[in-house]
Amino acid sequence: MIGYYLHDLSPFLVRFSDSIGIRWYGLAYVTAFLVGFLLLRHFCRKGYCQLHPSQVGDFITMAALFGVLLGGRIGYMLFYNLDAFLENPAIFFHFLQGGMASHGGILGLVVFTYIFARRKKISWRGIGDNLCTVAPVGLFLGRMANFINGELYGRKTNLPWAVQFPEEIREANFLSPENLTRADLGRELAPLNIPSGPSADSGNTEIIETARDNEAVQEILREYLNARHPSQIYQALLEGLALFLILYILRCKHPGLRPGILTGIFFIGYALFRIIGEVFREAADGYIGLFTRGQFLSLFMVAIGLLFIISA
Repeated sequence: MIGYYLHDLSPFLVRFSDSIGIRWYGLAYVTAFLVGFLLLRHFCRKGYCQLHPSQVGDFITMAALFGVLLGGRIGYMLFYNLDAFLENPAIFFHFLQGGMASHGGILGLVVFTYIFARRKKISWRGIGDNLCTVAPVGLFLGRMANFINGELYGRKTNLPWAVQFPEEIREANFLSPENLTRADLGRELAPLNIPSGPSADSGNTEIIETARDNEAVQEILREYLNARHPSQIYQALLEGLALFLILYILRCKHPGLRPGILTGIFFIGYALFRIIGEVFREAADGYIGLFTRGQFLSLFMVAIGLLFIISA
């Protein structure tokens, strides 16, 4: 039997209490904005962008707040959690419970950049090309933070690099093989004094927390958890690293490309890489026809990318 890696990483870099601390996910956002600032300022100094280098700080700050964060949150509510949002709109502000959509963040950046360019009377497509070139850095760091959190994991597999994610126990149908039940898991955990109620999320959370450094709990969970694709890493390498290298090389090697070309390539490249990555990711949000929800939304991004290229 293959000794799969059982995910035991903490979402906190530094922890002050049960829910307060410096999280890897938040650090990924901060690092992405910092790297984006440095790269965009470099492009401005090279003459690739109409922004003055002194304007980059304000632009990145506003893009982060009104584009990525606001757009990402609105996108999550509209694309993935609409029913709950309509029932209780106040959940929009429950940021600590998570919930960001990359599609929403990207579209939020498009809208923000358009408004910013109009107000500053500069080329919308020109500034968009540079922003799209640095955006995959944030996508890469965000997906790596997803892996550290043990969330958005992949489908079942028996590949040697598969990972067992304790977060899976939150699912009602996580058990494998078929003859194992939540009652079996509860009986095995009982001597360790860890609550494991079948519907008590607090019990599931305590099991997940304990499993990070308790070898006895880890050994029990290894028998119950499915081995899965680390799809977060696949997506980080595709949507993040590969897309960044493509756009960065084009930006530097062909600075005379018509404004809008790089933006179109970003939309199409992100969509295609997302569609590929979703093949290995658990379809937790269900399907729309033959496609996962993420793949379905990406089809529209291909169309948007083509429109940018044709208009350019």
